[in-house]
Amino acid sequence: MNPDKKFILDEIKGRVDESDFVLVVDYTGTTVPSFNELRARLLEQGAECHVAKNSFMKRVLSDAGLPDLSEELAGQTAFVTGASDVCAVAKVVANFQKEFQKPEIKAGILDGDVLNADQVKGLAALPPREVLLAQLLSTINAPASKLVRTLNEPGASLARVIKAKFNEGE
Repeated sequence: MNPDKKFILDEIKGRVDESDFVLVVDYTGTTVPSFNELRARLLEQGAECHVAKNSFMKRVLSDAGLPDLSEELAGQTAFVTGASDVCAVAKVVANFQKEFQKPEIKAGILDGDVLNADQVKGLAALPPREVLLAQLLSTINAPASKLVRTLNEPGASLARVIKAKFNEGE
């Protein structure tokens, strides 16, 4: 194999191996300044966007044991990878698409499963990780709070009755 090709394949494989996800976007018609803006926004979320030959990406995904995305790997394709919150990254791409009408989300891989464009957009619609954790914590906490209030009520009621009785005598 040509050493240049091997170097490129190793570079792509390193990015995919270190990433928790891979998003595939079609960047046809995207200008260089807007593509650089997308890269900057993704970098803020701990993700990167790279362009590679589709045949290289097919080979890297196959070598990494990830699902086949052959149908989506056509045309001008860019790949978003990162080790951060996939929902925040998907939200950046979706918001950028709304703002500039480019790039178009084609597919993704998350936890070894293929996601279609609608599923990736669904991830973008989720609230941030911190909000989801807060909601989960409040759901877990609710039964315990109710139990404490229920156990506290008889004593509180007795205290109110005694207080009212002593206030009556004054």
